[in-house]
Amino acid sequence: MSIQTTSVTASIAVFAGDGVGPEVIAQARKVLDAVAGRGGHTFAYEEMLIGGCAIDAYGSALRDSDVEVARRADAILLGAVGGPKWDNPTATVRPEQGLLKIRKSLGLYANLRPVKVMDALLDATPIKPNVLAGTDLLVVRELTGGLYFGWPSKQWRERRGRVAVDTLIYREHEVERIVRLAFDLARTRRSQVTSVDKANVLASSRLWRAIVNEVASEYPDVVVEHMLVDAMTMKLIQSPAAYDVIVTENMFGDILTDEASVLGGSIGVLPSASLGAPKANGERPGLYEPIHGSAPDIAGQGKANPVGMILSAALMLRASLGLEAEAAAIETATLATISAGITTPDLLGGTATTSSFGDAVVAAL
Repeated sequence: MSIQTTSVTASIAVFAGDGVGPEVIAQARKVLDAVAGRGGHTFAYEEMLIGGCAIDAYGSALRDSDVEVARRADAILLGAVGGPKWDNPTATVRPEQGLLKIRKSLGLYANLRPVKVMDALLDATPIKPNVLAGTDLLVVRELTGGLYFGWPSKQWRERRGRVAVDTLIYREHEVERIVRLAFDLARTRRSQVTSVDKANVLASSRLWRAIVNEVASEYPDVVVEHMLVDAMTMKLIQSPAAYDVIVTENMFGDILTDEASVLGGSIGVLPSASLGAPKANGERPGLYEPIHGSAPDIAGQGKANPVGMILSAALMLRASLGLEAEAAAIETATLATISAGITTPDLLGGTATTSSFGDAVVAAL
């Protein structure tokens, strides 16, 4: 493992969350501690509650005091939230409120979800291997606007029955900053941007498309195309290798990235980073989590796939802590472990446990 010569001391806020969250977080910390030991780095963890476990403990999905601890940290790791215990649609306090609160409070407006299909997993999906080969795309999802944050969002009763409304609202600056980030990232990759919207129906999407075109004029070296979201759901399965950077609004990105998990073989292998505006040193505050949920049906059984969480920790090292070599080492070790046939049950019928997979990655380092 090649490491940088300057040691780093970093504070990491840890929200293990619910279900399998604590199990996969434990493996990410195991790998991070191995990297720290080899590189002379110091990672100080502060553990806090979010989601259902926070509701049980405090009556709130995320305390304001814990948001402030996270704000002061150099980076944040998050497992997953929710589960049947708190899945009451009439409840006024829900686990997901913790996620929305921390994203909004810390200004984490950009969600990056890389989808790179590993050769060792080409047979792990229902998609034909020749269709998947070469797939290496990045979904850039706007994270703090749109339907999930618009107001009003409420239910009420009228004479003819119940009514509900959610508001989809986007402001120019919200669209411009996420689109500009997508174009900047495309320049570091294959210089292609696909913007996904529903401009044939939604006014917010027509604004989105107009702003994409305005930003594109500043990036003549980047090829841009527009795609309606319903067409994108087809193209993502039919020809995933054709795409480089996909940028889209909050709800569309949420749905498309879960669809994209099929490409990688399991939702358990995909990492994500939620980033805010860059600091003076160029590094960005960020929250790092796998895209999967809390999987309460397998919690505590050692079956959870920790790959997405481990790769999210690698993203953290790269984007928030400036440890590129260490991030690459984790990614290489994770790929080597899978290529050696060590997988959890969700991948190719593997027999590794959550913990033994983490041990194998540490050994591969």
